[in-house]
Amino acid sequence: MSYGRDIRIEFNHCDPAGIVFFPRYFEMINSMTENFFRDRLDYPFERIVMDERQSVPTVHLEIDFRAPSRLGELVRFTLDVVRLGRSSVDLRHRALGMPKDAAGNGDTGTVRLQAHQRLVWVDKAGRATPWPDELRHRFERDLTTGENDERA
Repeated sequence: MSYGRDIRIEFNHCDPAGIVFFPRYFEMINSMTENFFRDRLDYPFERIVMDERQSVPTVHLEIDFRAPSRLGELVRFTLDVVRLGRSSVDLRHRALGMPKDAAGNGDTGTVRLQAHQRLVWVDKAGRATPWPDELRHRFERDLTTGENDERA
């Protein structure tokens, strides 16, 4: 089951031409991941980092930029769990332009980006370790079959 959020493209996301400066997409992907843990898995980063003294670093990120996003547009980001390993998880991210609003911002659903991210559960000593059972079960609930995987 996809997790989604709409993100309005703001001035702070853009370069002088008014399009998203590509490193800002990495911040948006990280925000999607953090909010997915909070909203969908009910396992927020502050619990992981502050209470449990663990971490979930990104160890691999592959991204294809398909079309620009412009200042004022609304972009729909989705996240899918596509593979669950012993201590890692693979996530697929997509961003689509949203239909035009009253101000004329938006488009007809153009894919803006597609990304594949791998996270690893890391213990206090910095070693990969198995996911906690509670979190593993929540990931399994959201695991997709990998269909519609459009890697370029």
